[in-house]
Amino acid sequence: MSSLFPNYARRPVHLIEGKGTIVKDEQGKSYLDFTSGIAVLSLGHAHTAIVKALQEQSERLWHTSNLFESPKQEQLANILIEETHFAHAFFCNSGAEANEAAIKLARKHTGKHVIITFENSFHGRTFGTMSATGQEKVRQGFGPVLETFRTVPFNDVEKLEAAIDDEVGAIMLEVIQGEGGVNKVTPEFAEAISSICESKGILLIVDEVQTGIGRTGTRYAYEQTVLKPDIMTLAKGLGGGFPIGAMLGTSELGETFGPGTHGTTFGGNPLAVRVAQAVLEHVFVSDFLDEVNKKSEYFVHKLNEALPSYKVVGAGLLLGLVCEDEAAPYITEAEKAGLLLVGAGPNVIRLLPPLTVTRDEIDQAVDILRTILN
Repeated sequence: MSSLFPNYARRPVHLIEGKGTIVKDEQGKSYLDFTSGIAVLSLGHAHTAIVKALQEQSERLWHTSNLFESPKQEQLANILIEETHFAHAFFCNSGAEANEAAIKLARKHTGKHVIITFENSFHGRTFGTMSATGQEKVRQGFGPVLETFRTVPFNDVEKLEAAIDDEVGAIMLEVIQGEGGVNKVTPEFAEAISSICESKGILLIVDEVQTGIGRTGTRYAYEQTVLKPDIMTLAKGLGGGFPIGAMLGTSELGETFGPGTHGTTFGGNPLAVRVAQAVLEHVFVSDFLDEVNKKSEYFVHKLNEALPSYKVVGAGLLLGLVCEDEAAPYITEAEKAGLLLVGAGPNVIRLLPPLTVTRDEIDQAVDILRTILN
């Protein structure tokens, strides 16, 4: 009997080593990792820059309380908000924590408690973010959730407009719903959200935990839309595998989170901050982002060529392959063939290679998918 709680449906593979896109299990079998730890490993496994940054920082300072000034946090914040309309950053340990901070900030700033979220969204598994998540399976068995979230259909302008009243303080959404099926916000829906927020004085929270840090081909996915969030959340790819989350906000929100309003023991610790800086030094470079987009175009072309009857959705290197039936059996077969994948909803295979994936590795993955799906 395991000493662990059985809250994960774990696969029978024990991975012990990884470099770039390739991982190995304890039997010595190699796999192409097209999960990236679920969009976490921006630069792949054991990238030399991250390893060096972590080693160097570990010999200097691991942890210090947020009671003390942190110039390194200031530097990381400046990198994240550079050439954006944001002015402030708060660092934490995960995407769920970042979203909790966003919810608290929005409610405190507006004095209103209702936040609009969307069906098939995913914002985390804490009590607050579970309540915000538009998937019933995440909430089952935990009793009544917070009633101040109103969940409406994604990309439905009419239903969104009907849900707006004077009690609404914020709208919270993912530009691409990763867990919920790789669903992109439509231009029409983005326009409607922007118009509603501007005319009604409603804050916009964009959850970029999965889509941010170059995953969709730009620094942040909202940059590909008309959306201008007041609050944005990040995690996953920000640390390239080291736990760190962040919430960014505009200058108008700065005074709302004054001393004592919110905090974290480990958030923004020196190890996490240094690793995140190493990630951004590579990802937030125009040539690197251009290459992500070229790889995406290549990947989509190869998928369409090999699997013409399957719809490809998503952007950048957050792609989905829509199946007519359940995706889980195909994911299992791909694993046997040496390709690690993850689902998105019941019938979508999510494709999340490291941003450093090679075209040869893309070819290998497409060959495996062609075999198992045809």
